[in-house]
Amino acid sequence: MNQCVIVGRVKEIPEVRKTAKGKLLTNLILESDRNFRDEDGNYSSDLFNVTVWRGEAETAANLCKPGSMIAVRGRLSGKLVQKEDREFYFCEIVAESIDYLRGLTAA
Repeated sequence: MNQCVIVGRVKEIPEVRKTAKGKLLTNLILESDRNFRDEDGNYSSDLFNVTVWRGEAETAANLCKPGSMIAVRGRLSGKLVQKEDREFYFCEIVAESIDYLRGLTAA
């Protein structure tokens, strides 16, 4: 089973793009707070790459602004990427659904 749910704030303005085959997609960077303090007593956060496809991509691009709170349900997608004679693993969340959390604002 490959499922994840992340709640967080959108970091950048998303833009809709089309693939070579005409499919719509949007990429989001989602900042999610950790639920524990670091050694200095501060809460830190994690950043996640989220890919949104098709009709939901347009909706996300229209509704998401920096600081917007959303909940993403999806799956993790990992790839081995080669760049300049180096290999590294890239992981992203492929969104299956997004809930736009109204009434919540960025801290």
